[in-house]
Amino acid sequence: MATKVWDGFIRGFHWLLVIGIAVLYFSGEEGWLEIHFVTGYLLLALMATRLIWGLIGSQTAKLSSLFHSPKAVLASLKSSAPFVGHNPAGSLMVLAFFVLIIVQLISGLFTTDDILVEGPLVSYVPYSWAELAGDIHHTNIDILLIAIAVHISAIVLYRLRGKNLVKPLLTGKTTEPVASAPAMRSGLLAYGIFVVLSVVLLLTWGYEPLMALF
Repeated sequence: MATKVWDGFIRGFHWLLVIGIAVLYFSGEEGWLEIHFVTGYLLLALMATRLIWGLIGSQTAKLSSLFHSPKAVLASLKSSAPFVGHNPAGSLMVLAFFVLIIVQLISGLFTTDDILVEGPLVSYVPYSWAELAGDIHHTNIDILLIAIAVHISAIVLYRLRGKNLVKPLLTGKTTEPVASAPAMRSGLLAYGIFVVLSVVLLLTWGYEPLMALF
């Protein structure tokens, strides 16, 4: 019998994040700055929504479910026992991604190329801070790409061990035995929050690059 472990927003969040980071990276590499900025604002809204949903959302979406002791993390690496939501090792990876993505997005708000474009908060900080933010922005993306490679490698390794980590994030359900079904909430509320935050950010900071795309 299948048990629902991921709500609709968590599943959508994961795949929107994958698409968003890919667009953010390639638009930055190719110099498609309008797309880069608009994508950055949408990802900022998405991450903010995820943090809010981590407080009010489903049991498996709770931020509190991501924190485990080092002992539990090591034990989960050696065990193939089913775990509702992210296991302790997976939770550590999720937290690392949260930190790296938030650093990337926030540093972008303070970054300037000194020629054509600058983040919306550059004028509010000393130039030395903007330079530091730019350095962080360019270095952090490389660290994020390494983390993504590690993440994909772990997924492949688990698959070879007979555990499919991707399918539950597509269907929202697991067929593995669980002690009890987690408490779930409709992801529609989270999507509503995401839409509101996206509109606010695009109207506040992203209107000009958005209009340049049309």
